[in-house]
Amino acid sequence: MIEFLIKKWWLFLIVGFCAGLVGVISAGMKKPIYESKLTFALDQGEGGISGAFSLAAQFGLNIGGGKDIFSGDNIIEILRSRRVVEKVLLSIDTINNKPTTLIENYLETNGRNGRTKDIHFLPGEPRSEFSYMKDSLLYSVYSALIFSNISAQRPDRKLSIYEVRVTSEDERFAKVFTERLVAETNNFYVEICTKKSKETLEILQQRVAFMKGNLDTSFISKAAVQDVNLNPAFAAAQVPVLKQQANIQVYSAAYGEMFKNLELARYNYLKQIPLMQIIDAADYPMKKIKKGRLSTGFWYCIVAEFLLLILLLAIKTFLYNDGKFALVKVNSPISRGNKIDV
Repeated sequence: MIEFLIKKWWLFLIVGFCAGLVGVISAGMKKPIYESKLTFALDQGEGGISGAFSLAAQFGLNIGGGKDIFSGDNIIEILRSRRVVEKVLLSIDTINNKPTTLIENYLETNGRNGRTKDIHFLPGEPRSEFSYMKDSLLYSVYSALIFSNISAQRPDRKLSIYEVRVTSEDERFAKVFTERLVAETNNFYVEICTKKSKETLEILQQRVAFMKGNLDTSFISKAAVQDVNLNPAFAAAQVPVLKQQANIQVYSAAYGEMFKNLELARYNYLKQIPLMQIIDAADYPMKKIKKGRLSTGFWYCIVAEFLLLILLLAIKTFLYNDGKFALVKVNSPISRGNKIDV
């Protein structure tokens, strides 16, 4: 077997040289890949019971508590979520003095095929009006980006510092996409972390305004009744005044309690707002990733030689016998060893 392979040294030489040459040419023609990198620190806010227990105790209130399900590494999943990535892809950027969506820029950079050459994502086009083909193309671009272009991680598990990397053949696209991805993630993260507190705050603001209106109305009504009943000698004349006085006392107590709850809810809402601080922005120049010609040619050569070795071993084992090809006759017993020597 080894003797057989040694006799084919010239074939290994030719195949290795050709494969290495193809690797060198391929590496020279391939465009470089640019990698943008952005790091940010995340303060998730105190929120829940941790942010409001001390103040609630001062008012004698019990606001309960809950678990913040949006803390920790969930920010990474938001960064890679379909909602956020697609919203960034549909955002508008100015390229060559012309408003263009980022997904259009991506498709032009990476090339269009025959099925997508007539599909375009125009600036300001409502998402609800997308056709099935356009939705499918948008999803395929999202899947490709998540699979090979977007990386999000927390390098040190002990720290609340996150790292986002985006690769692209277009250096400007990598920078803009990274910045908008982090900004959109921040907006969505703030929204979901504070949604419950914001809704509570808005309801309390409406109730406090309503109670304040009732209190003001009671003051006005009391003054009007007193003006009409100028003679306080009759007890019946004092009844409307007493009713309005009672209303004023009830509304005043309710308004005071609601106002305390409103301030507590406002304080809790502000404490729950997370803070995302950029540490290292995605600035120029970016890291350029380009395979070396010699290393690429070397690996092409190794792979080609390995495939050739497997091919020759298969030929020697199944089709070659003592330097001659052996063709087994059809419908003849293999045990007889019938063959035709060529």
